[in-house]
Amino acid sequence: MAEIQFKEITKRYPDGFEAVKSMDLEIGDGEFMILVGPSGCGKSTALRMIAGLEDITEGDLVIGGERVNDLAPRDRDIAMVFQNYALYPHMTVRDNMGFALKLAKADKSEIDQKVGEAAKILDLEQHLERKPANLSGGQRQRVAMGRAIVRDPKAFLMDEPLSNLDAKLRVQMRTEVARIQRTLGTTMVYVTHDQTEAMTLGDRVAVMRAGIIQQVDTPASLYEDPYNLFVAGFIGSPSMNFLPARLEGDTVKLPFGDAPLPESLRSRLQRAPGQGARDVIVGVRPEHFEDAAVEKDAHPDRMKFRTKVDVVESMGSELYVYFDVEADGTEHAELKELAADAGMEDLPSHGGGQQVVARLSAESKAAPGSEIELSVDTSQIKLFETDSGRSMTAAAA
Repeated sequence: MAEIQFKEITKRYPDGFEAVKSMDLEIGDGEFMILVGPSGCGKSTALRMIAGLEDITEGDLVIGGERVNDLAPRDRDIAMVFQNYALYPHMTVRDNMGFALKLAKADKSEIDQKVGEAAKILDLEQHLERKPANLSGGQRQRVAMGRAIVRDPKAFLMDEPLSNLDAKLRVQMRTEVARIQRTLGTTMVYVTHDQTEAMTLGDRVAVMRAGIIQQVDTPASLYEDPYNLFVAGFIGSPSMNFLPARLEGDTVKLPFGDAPLPESLRSRLQRAPGQGARDVIVGVRPEHFEDAAVEKDAHPDRMKFRTKVDVVESMGSELYVYFDVEADGTEHAELKELAADAGMEDLPSHGGGQQVVARLSAESKAAPGSEIELSVDTSQIKLFETDSGRSMTAAAA
């Protein structure tokens, strides 16, 4: 096991494009670190620099206290698991898993012992004599992981290993990856564009955008205290609603009503001394809305308003309710990038309004075309600056 340190690392290609820019990141010994972000954000490039598959333009990469910029991949004692499994089709599972040890001229008894131990961890013991073509996608991915495990490396690198699996199998394999990492206790760096994977797997998560780390924190802290619009919109599903608003004293004027700021929010609000009323962007997560008719406990920080329901999606245990509010579009570079990543930049506008999604209890009687009274937990809203996109309410932004 080993620490991995990025010290002001930049990756610049011959055409001048910078895929990673002045990256500083410390990954602890035995830590499960997730690199997450949209396509092209630099996360896979960062992983490939750890592996030695990409040259480092500037800065230092340190693994286990040793600078490794000039070390060949085979000398870094790193094991990598790829998206496409990369198994040898003519070899059995046993031979695939032990191939790296065979190349290293390890004793057959040692190879058999390590393959057997890895197969037990991965529940592959009954498949050791089968060929990859006879395995399911999840089994093939476990074989690829087993090939990495038998090497007992300083660190595991995983580049979107579950993206080729179907949705149900991805959920199952997520739990497998988490269990394996806890069992082995080895440093693991895991790249994904799926924020659900990031939130459920990692000890800490580094959110990247355009080659720059936006925030590194625990999954819970990223959800509760995003530093900027991009992190707030990227983390959470369905994603956070962003609305234009105006902050006047201790009241925030939202498109659907005026909300007094709770004390918990006022104490964290970062405002310049003497600054008067100002335009802001408000973030509200779908789960912080509720149907007022089914609320079980009255809460002083909940603001009620009426709206017309546009679309209802029943998820069985909950409802996603979509409604429109009258608002100017909250145009911001980070929001545009989030929309582009989700493939929503070309969707038609809502007649000058803005669509909001609320996650409601299944007991709600919300129906398309009907009017409903909703409440929103004002203690959970986030405030962002309109110019920089930085959070005004995060604990350490």
